[in-house]
Amino acid sequence: MWRILTLVKDRVVLRIVKRVALAHFTLNLAAHRAWRRLRGERPFRLAGDCGRCGACCEVPSIRASRLAWYFPTARALFLAWQRRVNGFELVSVDRRTRVFTFRCTHYDPATRSCDSYDSRPGMCRDYPRLQVWSAAPAFLPGCGYRAVAGNADALIRELAVRKLDPEREAQLRRDLHLD
Repeated sequence: MWRILTLVKDRVVLRIVKRVALAHFTLNLAAHRAWRRLRGERPFRLAGDCGRCGACCEVPSIRASRLAWYFPTARALFLAWQRRVNGFELVSVDRRTRVFTFRCTHYDPATRSCDSYDSRPGMCRDYPRLQVWSAAPAFLPGCGYRAVAGNADALIRELAVRKLDPEREAQLRRDLHLD
């Protein structure tokens, strides 16, 4: 089957495999986020727009599960999937954080576009929404998106009452994701 997938670039068979993987990803993500909401977690709001900088497409990074990291067979399958199905070529490995960094073969830096946009992986579809669930959201340099705290309006009013010096207020607004 892998041979069939390598003969065509995002043709029928590969698109079917990607659709099944995307359905699994979407259901898993929805269940995970619902569970987090039930536990009382609330994400930041997403603000801004895609500026087509391409930073998220040029070097996608994936933090490997413990299974994929510590078991060679699972790691080989994980990397084969990324290469054959997603078109991600391994560039580097960060052993401290268990992160694999790839180069996407579907991304064209000249046009800043994806040649398989309709069948792109779930992680590509979900960026930057994934970031707003972290405790300290950070976006790639040049990204037009930003995280805004859910209670930003109340915090801004509170800062105004405090009458802080402008530099300190600006720092707090950045650190608390108020803008």
